[in-house]
Amino acid sequence: MSFYSKFSAYYERVFPFREEVWSFLKRYAGSSGNALLDVGCGPGHYCGRFASEGFSALGIDLDKAMIAEAQRLYPEAEFRCLDMRRVDEIGRQFDCIWSIGNVMAHLPADELAPFISKIHKLLKPGGHWIMQVMNWDALAGLTHYDFPTRAIEADGSTATFHRRYSSITPKSLQFTFSLRNEDLVMFEESVTLYSVWKDRYLSLHEEAGFRCEGMYSDFSGTALKSVPGTGLVLVFGRG
Repeated sequence: MSFYSKFSAYYERVFPFREEVWSFLKRYAGSSGNALLDVGCGPGHYCGRFASEGFSALGIDLDKAMIAEAQRLYPEAEFRCLDMRRVDEIGRQFDCIWSIGNVMAHLPADELAPFISKIHKLLKPGGHWIMQVMNWDALAGLTHYDFPTRAIEADGSTATFHRRYSSITPKSLQFTFSLRNEDLVMFEESVTLYSVWKDRYLSLHEEAGFRCEGMYSDFSGTALKSVPGTGLVLVFGRG
């Protein structure tokens, strides 16, 4: 069972659909009827919303439990269980592709350039590719970082959601998150993530033939911040 499958019972409460994310994506999705691809779609919120508005939306995720839930919730969209490294197997092009929620941080450095090249080939001329990861540059010099604790409802009571980056190096770190009810640990897991500096992301995309059209800290369009715990949202176009 995967890292995220074990957390699936709580995923919806921790990472719900966010209107500002959907509005940001819609800005680049184009007209109803356009083909869209969500790489690392989780339970399929955004594909489902786009499908309800007449878009042809496909979501892929490596986690079978997430795909099963997405298919149950949003039968009008298309979902496939597929490793992002094999995204080229989809075999058709899209008007807009995105990967959000730090999904790309699961790719080791040597697998990043081939993945970006495959995305470029899947994107129609004039289309947009949107990626969101943590702003790794803002963690430079730190050995660990604890995110603010969040309270959520879980099993009829209030639980706290904890996230921590540890063993931070310029190349990788350990991501641990847990759900706790006072002293009881309801769930805890750790996974390796691969950190990449902003300039490296930009150069890899330029080498693949992309042009950068936007750089933000979040989906509200906030200018990029050098503050630990903030995000990096990059928008690329294909000529």
